[in-house]
Amino acid sequence: MIGYAHGLFFAIVLFAIGTLGLLLRRNLLFVLISVEVLLNATGLAFVAAGARWGQADGQVLFLLVLTTAAAEAAVGLAILLQVGRHLHTLDPDHVAEMRG
Repeated sequence: MIGYAHGLFFAIVLFAIGTLGLLLRRNLLFVLISVEVLLNATGLAFVAAGARWGQADGQVLFLLVLTTAAAEAAVGLAILLQVGRHLHTLDPDHVAEMRG
């Protein structure tokens, strides 16, 4: 069994990796992946906290985070495909050119 401190530490490390990826990468695909890592870190923190207090609330909240991440991935990939098709680049700075 993994302890509460270990699970929370791993969630903090994942959140830091996701934040660094979000701030440092200049590609929409990597930004989307970083947001997924951030959401997974949040879900892991909920599960670790729920296991610490012996409640199923953390797992229920993780299901909510998981459905949010799935919806975000679907919408994000659709936007990514449209940006790639119209601009032929995945640089987030060029997204402002899509205004009509």
